[in-house]
Amino acid sequence: VFFIVSFIKVNLYFVFFMAKIRIKTTINYSPNFTTYKRNKKNIKYLIFHYTGMRSENQAINRLTNENSKVSCHYFIKRNGSIILMVPEIYEAWHAGKSSWKKDKSLNKKSIGVEISNKGHQFGYQVFSKKQIQSLIRLSKFLIKKYTIRKTKILGHSDVAPNRKKDPGEKFPWENLSKYKIGIWHDINKDILKKLRNKKVSKIEYKKFFKYLSKIGYYLKEKKYTNQKMLIENFQRHFRQRLIDGKVDQECLFIAEKISKLAK
Repeated sequence: VFFIVSFIKVNLYFVFFMAKIRIKTTINYSPNFTTYKRNKKNIKYLIFHYTGMRSENQAINRLTNENSKVSCHYFIKRNGSIILMVPEIYEAWHAGKSSWKKDKSLNKKSIGVEISNKGHQFGYQVFSKKQIQSLIRLSKFLIKKYTIRKTKILGHSDVAPNRKKDPGEKFPWENLSKYKIGIWHDINKDILKKLRNKKVSKIEYKKFFKYLSKIGYYLKEKKYTNQKMLIENFQRHFRQRLIDGKVDQECLFIAEKISKLAK
């Protein structure tokens, strides 16, 4: 009975959804969600993922298979069409162990969007134009509905930097920021190029991690479990031209600028 009622609710919700964003959509319901209904006011994060599987069908099957214990609210296919998998009112299982600033277990407070892409393991792809167009429309709809701040629009690698790489360095954060989806710096690219690969002092190195903490990255320990991966994931988001896990003057300057925007 619960699943029948839920399915009816999904369809009613879906009519409203279609009217709002006017894009091709389908329903493929996932059983992987927490059944309590969330308070709309508590939804304050938008988290982007890539699927990281060999094929789109495999990814869809996994997200809708009850044995996988993973899901998302929305899935964006390579052709740009959107699949609704879990209604927003419920908690989808997409972020896992995750933190941002003082918030932990971000599934409870977020909308998860999976974007079809083979990922680093199987041949990382450039996201298609149709995917990004759909992502912009969907994000704008969700941002308005839940009053989501730009600083709380993140990648899986931001909220779980010690274990995840998605959506990766090919994800167009800079372009999305023009639509007020996420934050980006306005530093001149020529200036950044001159700072690239220039060494930082020990004091500046420590400052870099203080900036990361101000931005929102969760730095629980003095010695991070995977420091190199943490740096790489900052670079995947904010310094995409070079992912080397090393702090240089360019990274330091970007981190300082972003930390001021993240207040």
